[in-house]
Order: sequence, then C-alpha cells, then structure tokens
Amino acid sequence: MRSQRRSARGTVGHPYSALNLRLVLAVFGFFTSAVLGALALAAGFTWLAVILWVLAATALVDSVVVELRRRARIREGGGRGSLFE
Repeated sequence: MRSQRRSARGTVGHPYSALNLRLVLAVFGFFTSAVLGALALAAGFTWLAVILWVLAATALVDSVVVELRRRARIREGGGRGSLFE
C-alpha cells in the first residue's frame, strides 16, 4: 500500500503547504469583506459592517503571515517565488 506518490513535495510529517492558494484566498477575502463592509455601512447596517471589517482585518493579517512564510521558503531554496508554482 502506497500512502504518497514518490514525486510529491513534502512528507506526511512535514507537508508542503499550499501557500500560494492560501495567499490568493486571503487577498480575495480581504477585498470582498472590505467592500461588503462599506456597502453595509452605507445601507445602515453598522453591526454587519463591523463584523465584515473584522473579517477583512483577519484576512489581511493572514496574507502578511503567508507572504512571510513564502519569503522564508524562497530563502531556504524551496521555491522560485512564483505565485503559480
């Protein structure tokens, strides 16, 4: 029984994280939440705007953390730094 193909990056103990996908999703979540928060505020739903802006702030922090991990991976020789690797 084979648990992982031989050409796979990473191991079961140390998986090769999908940082590029996580970065794209965090940026998408940031812009979506920020725009929807502004629209909710304009419509008079202050509580909803605050919730959406908290989600936007969380996505922004996540994107910074992911970018720092991507740069560390590049320094260690684990990638070229391309968004599509």
